[in-house]
Amino acid sequence: MKFRPWFLSVLLGCASLCGAAHAQSANTEPAPVTAGAEKPALPPNPKDPFESFNRQIFSFNTSLDRAVLRPAAKVYSEYVPSLLQTGVSNFFSNLRDLWSGVNSALQAKPGHAFDNVGRFLVNTTVGIYGLFDVATHLGLERHTEDFGQTLGRWGVPSGPYLVLPLFGPSTVRDGIGLVPDSYANLINQVTESDQRNALWFGNLVDRRSQLLPLTDHIDRVALDKYSFTRDAYLQKRLNDVYDGDPPSTEEPEPAEPDATQANPDQPKERP
Repeated sequence: MKFRPWFLSVLLGCASLCGAAHAQSANTEPAPVTAGAEKPALPPNPKDPFESFNRQIFSFNTSLDRAVLRPAAKVYSEYVPSLLQTGVSNFFSNLRDLWSGVNSALQAKPGHAFDNVGRFLVNTTVGIYGLFDVATHLGLERHTEDFGQTLGRWGVPSGPYLVLPLFGPSTVRDGIGLVPDSYANLINQVTESDQRNALWFGNLVDRRSQLLPLTDHIDRVALDKYSFTRDAYLQKRLNDVYDGDPPSTEEPEPAEPDATQANPDQPKERP
């Protein structure tokens, strides 16, 4: 899974700010607290009304990641040859291309739909079930789309932020989108449960291994991993829905009133 340049910039930029804040707080003595005085509580985030519940799920997911996924991803990253890792990543990415093509069509993006479906057909055949990414060399670009993005393009609001068990960061809209995404996932079409579960675990380990450098960096610099992950996810999904060009939320500054309109009795100057 490749990250877009803007997303890496957002994460690294936020991480730098967190590191700077940490350094500043380390060199600043805490202000004395008057006996009986309570610390002012931070206002709740309007995008995260279920923060207390979400933090509990986040803690559960983090514990599971440290116990299972992260160690498996490190072993995979260190001991599996890089050429084989590339083939595995290509294989699972190819499975997602077909559904991305369907979502591109639902979002009225015929060019993206053609690229994604073309990638799936070329890589599945010439690329030997997607192990080799031949389509990229033919100029067919990957446009990753899911049903949550499709709902967003249709005008469905994201709703509150949610942390789902095992699935991680999400929103109400993206959680609903997981249902058709799950049905459309070609891994779920495998009838043998042992093979299906092996594919699922292999996909998870492969994707987790690609996130190791990023998550290690976040562990070092983020003062609050939960807030950092939430803000980064919400910004990423906003950019995903609008293909990297979200609408501006800032209201335009009002134009300065014309002097003659402010004082109608003042005569206008002749040219």
